[in-house]
Amino acid sequence: MNIPFLDNWLKRHGPERKDALAAAVDDPERAAAMAELFAECELLRVRVERMGLELDDTPASLSALDQLPPRWRDDQEELPWFGNDAGLYLGTVIVRTVRGASWHVWPGGHPVVRLASGREIGVVEAGLDWALYGAPELSQVYAEAAEA
Repeated sequence: MNIPFLDNWLKRHGPERKDALAAAVDDPERAAAMAELFAECELLRVRVERMGLELDDTPASLSALDQLPPRWRDDQEELPWFGNDAGLYLGTVIVRTVRGASWHVWPGGHPVVRLASGREIGVVEAGLDWALYGAPELSQVYAEAAEA
């Protein structure tokens, strides 16, 4: 899954707790707490702030991220973590700005964004692809989610 705080939690609580994690988003209080954890994206926020961009959880910030030179590709060890954070950030922006969008965690522990239509977006995969290859652009994934 490559979400450090969740991976550590799962290691302590065992694989049977993955289903409990998936069920947590059904409880509004727990879902709000998970959404806040997903929104932290600390590695992403720190790295892009060093490049002069402060992330404000808006669609415009996704476009600004798309325009940054991909210096994160220079560190192959950090690259997957950066991409994971980019995906969680993308999901955060979608959930906060697209009516009816919410986080959903599959029973295996994999977070996705579920739109009001029922369509699910693999935001972590989109973030990893963006970090590695530059495509799809985060703003493009957002635009597709917003028009759905």
